[in-house]
Amino acid sequence: MFMEVAEIQVKPGTETAFEAAVQAAVPLFQRAKGCSAMRLERSVEQPSHYSLLVQWATVENHMVDFRESADFDEWRKLVGEFFAAPPQVGHTATVVKGF
Repeated sequence: MFMEVAEIQVKPGTETAFEAAVQAAVPLFQRAKGCSAMRLERSVEQPSHYSLLVQWATVENHMVDFRESADFDEWRKLVGEFFAAPPQVGHTATVVKGF
C-alpha cells in the first residue's frame, strides 16, 4: 500500500466551498482502481492549507489508472478553481507503525 500525500493551498475565503467540493468528489475515489481510503485534513495553524491523503494499492493505480481517467478530470473540475497554487504531490510507504 502507498499513501498519496497532496499538500493543497486554497485561496483564502474558499475553504468551506473547497471542503464541499472534496466531499462531492468522494465517489470518484471510491470507484478508483486500487483506492482503499481517502481523507482531507485541514491545518489548524494555516486554515487555507490542506493535506489530502489517499491510500492506493500501487503508485500506478494513482499515477496511471486514476490520473488518466475521466474521474480525474472531474476531480480537477470540482476542486481546481480553489487552488492558490498547484498541489505538491508525493507518495509514501509505511516503514514504522507504532499502534
